[in-house]
Amino acid sequence: MDAPVLPPLLATVLAAPQLGLTLAVGAAVGVILGLTGAGGGILAVPLLVFGLHLPLQQAAPTGLIAVGTAAALAAVLGLREGIVRYRAAGLMSAFGMVTAPAGVWLAARLPTTPLLLGFAFLLLLVAWRSLRASAANGDAAPPEHPPCQLDPEQGRLRWTGRCACALGATGLTSGLLSGLFGVGGGFVIVPALQQVSNIDLRSIQATSLAVIALVSVSGVAAASASGALPWAVALPFGTGVVAALLAARALARRLHPGHLRRAFGLLTLAVALMMIARALGWRIG
Repeated sequence: MDAPVLPPLLATVLAAPQLGLTLAVGAAVGVILGLTGAGGGILAVPLLVFGLHLPLQQAAPTGLIAVGTAAALAAVLGLREGIVRYRAAGLMSAFGMVTAPAGVWLAARLPTTPLLLGFAFLLLLVAWRSLRASAANGDAAPPEHPPCQLDPEQGRLRWTGRCACALGATGLTSGLLSGLFGVGGGFVIVPALQQVSNIDLRSIQATSLAVIALVSVSGVAAASASGALPWAVALPFGTGVVAALLAARALARRLHPGHLRRAFGLLTLAVALMMIARALGWRIG
């Protein structure tokens, strides 16, 4: 009896010389995501750059798979709890899904050095916010008169022109950054919703995750269509992410959130400095 013929893509994945390393890098990203949430996906791209030596233009859409997967799993849990503001998420996602392919297109045409420096700047911003939140226990006072306000009787947002414009602008920005750098954009969406609405933090985070999941689909599809997504790396990488993510979620419940934020901030700061060094031509990894 003849041996079964494997699909070409699966055969390529199994024959890849770095299959074990790719699974390990994916597992490392999954652990970070499980401990810190979808925001930790911003470290997926640097790990792909330093661990698997992918160019940033390929690492970004590959990392977006990890970010989107983590966000989708968490968003489903948020929907089950009824804390996702799905209309707001739908509006932001619609705008973000338009600009994500534009970000992918732009990333393929920009020189590597500006991309690395831009990504390093984002990492520094995320590290600063994480360290500041760990010092302040993550507490933030809601704005007094935001454009998007909850109706106390219905428990829904009051839709106004100002609110729609604020949410649309947030979606446009997060989508562009998702396509350009392979990040989910949660570091844009969460602070923006805190500034333009009086939604509670758990609902903001769940809504942000729903947006990230939907926008990631657009970015990955655009990268795949343009040939910028290395599926032979992306498939085992994504497998490692999901397996480790599910295992790490249980561990996260036993750790202090403030300690996790501080550790994530310090790790992100170190990775940002490594990205700057790479951009300046210093060999690392």
